Amino acid sequence: MDTSTATFPQNVKRALADSQLQHAMTETGPRFISKRSKAREALPEFDALRDQARDIKDHVLAYLDLYLERYEEKVVAAGGKVHWAATAEEARAAILGICQRVKARTVTKGKSMISEEIDLNHHFEANGITPVETDLGEYLIQLRKERPSHIIAPAVHLTRDQVEADFRKAHTHLDPKRDLSEIPALVEEARQVLRQKYFDADVGVTGANFLVAETGTSIIVTNEGNGDLTQILPKVHVVIASIEKIVPTLEDASTILRVLARSATGQDFSNYTTLSTGPKRPGDLDGPEEYHVVILDNGRSDVLGTEFQDMLRCIRCGACLNHCPVYQAVGGHAYGGVYPGPIGSVVTPALVGIEKAKHLPNASTFCGRCEEVCPMRIPLPRMLRAWREKEFEKHLQPQAMRTGLGLWAFLAKRPKLYQMVTRLAARVLHNRGHGTGRMSSLPLASGWTQCRDFPAPQGKTFQQMWKERRK
Repeated sequence: MDTSTATFPQNVKRALADSQLQHAMTETGPRFISKRSKAREALPEFDALRDQARDIKDHVLAYLDLYLERYEEKVVAAGGKVHWAATAEEARAAILGICQRVKARTVTKGKSMISEEIDLNHHFEANGITPVETDLGEYLIQLRKERPSHIIAPAVHLTRDQVEADFRKAHTHLDPKRDLSEIPALVEEARQVLRQKYFDADVGVTGANFLVAETGTSIIVTNEGNGDLTQILPKVHVVIASIEKIVPTLEDASTILRVLARSATGQDFSNYTTLSTGPKRPGDLDGPEEYHVVILDNGRSDVLGTEFQDMLRCIRCGACLNHCPVYQAVGGHAYGGVYPGPIGSVVTPALVGIEKAKHLPNASTFCGRCEEVCPMRIPLPRMLRAWREKEFEKHLQPQAMRTGLGLWAFLAKRPKLYQMVTRLAARVLHNRGHGTGRMSSLPLASGWTQCRDFPAPQGKTFQQMWKERRK
């Protein structure tokens, strides 16, 4: 998985200076928050469902091997085939092998973060196969040769004007006089182009929100119906999912679905919830002749039993991104990996190593909103702290930060010296505030003061005030 997480600080500066990105994030962020809030308030048992969903996933992770084996048995019994992939390379090879065997030239794709994780499109193109993203957001970023900037809304960073410009550049058949200023016109233009692609495709590739061990079923949720056309019309359907997508029963999947759409888009349910079990059967009017499931590990089994296991409960709803002040300020591309936002700051170090992703766990204010809204109650702040500890243990932090922490530790171990230094610092900084209570500049803190004032101490330390109140 190619990432640019090492240049996160530079990515952030570019994002903050991008006026179009800032406009797009300002427009869309509040809508996600408002819709989720209304959906939650309309369902009194929402928090109880979150507890049930968390418990289902914890149970699955405790017996993951058994449920995966059961799922494979059911897929085979339904006429399908399961391919196990320990790495991204193995997953790509398995999918390419299926496509080459049926001499596929065009592959339609439903939205899948796993296909982004294994860089599947580039692998197709390198081997003479044309991939076509059918989700509208994914189609837009494919035209732009970008990664998704959001888990459920890949093109959330784009404005309407940018989308129109991209269509006019890529769709050479477009009448220059045609009005594309409104969203319905843009959607209709994409629909006209993509419609024939479904019929031309030899293979359809979709992700999976759930893999059901009870029946061997894969479940996808969409709002456009593109997932249905992608898996029904081609002669081969390939599902690609990671090992943690397994759930025991259809009833368990239903429980989690009740919190998924509400957390993601504020809907009671997505427009389409599609269940697929094996290839076309005798008497079926449509469906694929072959049904394959590629199940990816890619480092996830290494997380089991560690302090990061809870991240495998994630159902990719995007709620943590929608409520994160950092993500809403810089967008998804700044994170440099496939998974942005708070969940990405936990997942990416597990996939590529903390050495390559050391900046991401620090891209958090620790406000706790991500954990508060997570439908699976994932303790994201705790895991971000754990990654920071790993970063410190490996001496990956800047020397200035380590030196500062060392000085603080030196003082903290000597109470009298600590009190003397902090009293002096409080007086000096208080005077620097010139009676306004704020400082517009501060040595060694320019990263803060170049964007906002720093609050000046009011003259006394906490310990001094504590002693006065006790008296």
